[in-house]
Amino acid sequence: MRLERAAPAETRPLVVAELPARVPGPGEVSMAVEACGVCRTDLHLVEGEVAARLPVVPGHQAAGRVVALGPGVAGFAVGDAVGVGWIASTCGVCEYCRSGRENLCPRATFTGRDRDGGYAERLIADARWVYRLPPGFTARDAAPLLCAGVIGYRSLRLSGIQPGGRLGLFGFGASAHLAIQVALHWNCPVYAFTREEHHRRLALEMGAAWSGAADADPGVALDAAVTFAPAGELVPAALSRVAPGGTVAVNAIHMSPIPSFDYTLLYGERVVRSVMNFTRRDAEEFLALSAAIPVRARTEELPLESANEALLMVKRGEVRGAAVLRL
Repeated sequence: MRLERAAPAETRPLVVAELPARVPGPGEVSMAVEACGVCRTDLHLVEGEVAARLPVVPGHQAAGRVVALGPGVAGFAVGDAVGVGWIASTCGVCEYCRSGRENLCPRATFTGRDRDGGYAERLIADARWVYRLPPGFTARDAAPLLCAGVIGYRSLRLSGIQPGGRLGLFGFGASAHLAIQVALHWNCPVYAFTREEHHRRLALEMGAAWSGAADADPGVALDAAVTFAPAGELVPAALSRVAPGGTVAVNAIHMSPIPSFDYTLLYGERVVRSVMNFTRRDAEEFLALSAAIPVRARTEELPLESANEALLMVKRGEVRGAAVLRL
């Protein structure tokens, strides 16, 4: 399913395309895609809110099996269960890469944006950015972990939440419904703020201590919060619920403008910080933790040909958990 020009999701801009089969080059892996998660970033790309190389095959939560190895690839074998995430490559030599902050590399490339991604039967990836899937996880289980899960895990870490601390999650979609499982594993009471009633019910089903609208009062001060929905007004809403010294981590690649707010919301050494991409270490830690907990995605599965419908479901907030394309 290929994007040839950016357009509103309602116009169903992804089209079926037959592309020539590629042979993996040096350092590359060819994988047969069995499932690909549908991410809000895909929606931003399709609608032109995030720039992409066009035409492009979107999708950066692809899980499947290795079918061919390029020259020089070690550590993988044909048949291995693997997946790829958002970052497709980094330069490896800039100050960010050399200091363990490869997620900030200015020359990074991205799966489904700069090179063809997982809305397809086959995918070619740089072997250095291919991950082994956790044992016992199907491709459908694993696909949402490869971005929604990992970025949610990084967001929790950047929020500074400590075991037992009260955590607020603003928005309860694909990423938050995975992050809550990690937070509960850390014995953190979770307070879910979301506009959709079915998302509130899901949060409570999954163990949230409280769930309500973004402007509702849970009756306690939060030690940290993460905003997941791309709505700028959630930043001051989250700040208003965080105790002095707390951090609001903003998990968004694109969002509406943050409205002005009174300094008293920030005063008290509160912190607002953005979350940008994730490192390979983040992914490896989260996938290992997912196997240990275990983390399980609630998924709604659609065939590849229904990718446009899946994006519309994400846009309308209709997905209960994560949308996954089946191949």
